[in-house]
Amino acid sequence: MAETAESARPAWVDDSLFPFESHFVEIDGHIVHYVDEGSGPTLLFLHGNPTWSFLWRDVIRVLRNDFRCVAMDYPGFGLSTAKAGYGYLPEEHADVVTGFVDALGLGGVTLVGQDWGGLIGLAVAERRPDMFDRLVLANTWAWPVNGVLHFEYFSRIFGGPPGRFLARRLNFVVNVFIPLGHRRRKPSRAEMAHYRRAMDTPERRKASAVFPHRVLASRAFFAELERRLADLAHLPTLIVWGDADIAFRPRERERLEATFIDHKTVIIKGAGTYVESDAPEEFVAALRDWTATRAT
Repeated sequence: MAETAESARPAWVDDSLFPFESHFVEIDGHIVHYVDEGSGPTLLFLHGNPTWSFLWRDVIRVLRNDFRCVAMDYPGFGLSTAKAGYGYLPEEHADVVTGFVDALGLGGVTLVGQDWGGLIGLAVAERRPDMFDRLVLANTWAWPVNGVLHFEYFSRIFGGPPGRFLARRLNFVVNVFIPLGHRRRKPSRAEMAHYRRAMDTPERRKASAVFPHRVLASRAFFAELERRLADLAHLPTLIVWGDADIAFRPRERERLEATFIDHKTVIIKGAGTYVESDAPEEFVAALRDWTATRAT
C-alpha cells in the first residue's frame, strides 16, 4: 500500500485535541484520511454524520495502549477529499471502506461502528467476512426503515430541499446535530470548531446534507444489507447504547440484539447519539471488559 502526499493535515487541527499522526491514502480516486495508532488486535472505527475520526479521539487515546486503532474519514468528511462526481451515498461509502480495508490489508478486525458507521461497516463485513472477527455497534441500525414514521419524518424534513439548503448554507447538521447528540456533556467551543472547519464551505457540506435523504432513498442498499445479516449473526457482538438518544430508540437496539445472538449489551444512561464522545470513559470500559471476556 502506498500512501499519498497529495493532501496534508490542515493547520486548524489542534494537536492537543487530536494527538495522532494523520495518514492519507488514495482509494479509487479519493484522498482518504485516517489515523492508525497503537498495536495489538485491530479496531476499525467508523463514524456517522456529520462527524469524522475526531469523534473517536478520546476512545483512541486510551485504547491505543492495548489495540491497533484505525479510524478513517469517508470522502467529503473530516480531512478526506472526494473525487469529482462522488454522490456521498452510504452505498458509495461502503465501496470506499471496502477498498480501504483491502489497501491496508487488515485482518482479525473488530468493527466499531456508530450511526451510519454501523451499517456501512456491516456492509463491508458482509463483503469481507474473513477480515472481521467481532462487532461493536453503537446507536445504529441495519435494515430499511421506510414506512416507520419516526424515520420517515426525519428523512423527509431534514432530507428534503429545505433541510438540504440549511445543511449546505448554514452548516445546520453540524450546528444542531452535534449538540443534540451529546446529552451528558456539552461539546466545547474547540470541539465544535473542529466539526465546523471540516465542513467550512457549502461544497464540503454536501456530504452531511445527503445522509438524511438517504435514510429512505437507500432502501435497496439497506434491504441487501439486511438480507445478508445472517452471514454475520454468529459474530461476537457488543452493543453499546446511549439511552438518551433521540434518533435511535430501544426498538432498534432490541432488533440488533435479536439479530446478533452472541451479544452483550451495555446501556449508558443519559448518553446521546454520539455515545463514544458523550461518555468516552464508559465506552472504553465496556469495550475493554467485553474483549477481556472474549479473549482466546
